[in-house]
Amino acid sequence: MLSLVREHDVTHVAAAFDTVIRSFRNELYPGYKTDEGVPPDLLAQFPVAERAMRAIGVVVWPMVEFEADDALATGAARWRDEVEQVVLCTPDKDLAQCVRGDHVVLRDRRRNITYDAGGVKAKYGVAPESIPDWLALVGDSADGFPGLPGWGEKSAATVLSRWKHLEDIPEDVARWDVKVRGAEKLAATFRERRDEALLYRTLATLRTDAPIPETLADLEWRGVPKETYLALCDELKFGGDATALPHRWR
Repeated sequence: MLSLVREHDVTHVAAAFDTVIRSFRNELYPGYKTDEGVPPDLLAQFPVAERAMRAIGVVVWPMVEFEADDALATGAARWRDEVEQVVLCTPDKDLAQCVRGDHVVLRDRRRNITYDAGGVKAKYGVAPESIPDWLALVGDSADGFPGLPGWGEKSAATVLSRWKHLEDIPEDVARWDVKVRGAEKLAATFRERRDEALLYRTLATLRTDAPIPETLADLEWRGVPKETYLALCDELKFGGDATALPHRWR
């Protein structure tokens, strides 16, 4: 979920969904996540979830070739200079790369924590712009790529705190001026598997050109479309309790 707050507390919201859990990244790396193994009853909920969001008046961005995270990253990049703050409502570490100071922040609603740039650094050990590089080294099991053998969160954070991006890391360990356990082995692995790391970073880097046709004004929440909402409640047999809830109708 993306929330953009303008002056006078005008809030713009949008929800991004992967209608099919595949993207251009599957063409780059065969091991990247797919919908394989996802329970059919869960997959069946995606279209219903999209309809439910529209039924409460939220703009929905369904993604096919791109991922939901790409849509959120695109929205954050496109409108961050036009609003007071962008709030990315997700605990997904991929989105941490989008954080900018306290202007674009990551909101973990379950834990009731908001991460600004300092919070990202405290949590992962690297600045937001180094998150794709960090993921390339440590891997991301949720997305299906393993990272480099031997590289852990601490070693990756230590190295990337000194050199922000993979291209800047010296291949010769003699040039490392940071203390990392097993530095010689890590440097050798990085040198031998550098191309793999660069591929993994590409997979971890969110796109900011996802197809989003709306303008910022289109995203403003104007209330619940009453007929659409009541029709969905009736179809899903939510009963009187759902339809009796107080709403800002339109």
